[in-house]
Amino acid sequence: MGLFGRIQKSGTAQTVLDLISKLYKLEKQAREQKLDPEAVHAMRQERVRPIMDKIKALLDARVKTTPPKSLLGRAISYALGQWERVMVYLEDGCLQPDNNAAENAIRPFAVGRKNRLFSGSPRGAKASAAIYSLIEIAKACGLNPFEYLLQVFEQLPHARSGDDLKTLLPQGMSKNNPA
Repeated sequence: MGLFGRIQKSGTAQTVLDLISKLYKLEKQAREQKLDPEAVHAMRQERVRPIMDKIKALLDARVKTTPPKSLLGRAISYALGQWERVMVYLEDGCLQPDNNAAENAIRPFAVGRKNRLFSGSPRGAKASAAIYSLIEIAKACGLNPFEYLLQVFEQLPHARSGDDLKTLLPQGMSKNNPA
């Protein structure tokens, strides 16, 4: 316990965060149990929808009493404006409650974009972008990016035609001779 005792977290934002935390715990349990999409859908209807209904009721109540230009007021207005889009994930067990997978997939590009500022020339930046693209496509095709690039760099000098080059693309490697 700190100098001033235990700090109690309360208020609208904390209440919503606590409810969202419950949602993520349920999603984690579903992943750990390896539930199929139909079972995830059923779980969401039974256990997630009531939590979402609590969040919506809280936001509807607070939007009336929170100054709209305050940070909390803007957050509440934004959440309510997106509510229909958020609720779509309850209707399909294959959907995720967030876009974390997409964010993680594009993270290398965001880092790469910053790195390309130091590529030295437009030609260097173009080469970096090509390598990043190959790496991400290789990952998407289930290839080990390092092994894939090693194989490409070994075979590239022997490519004589456009068809030879096509076989070096990640899609060609994954079908013909996986790295």
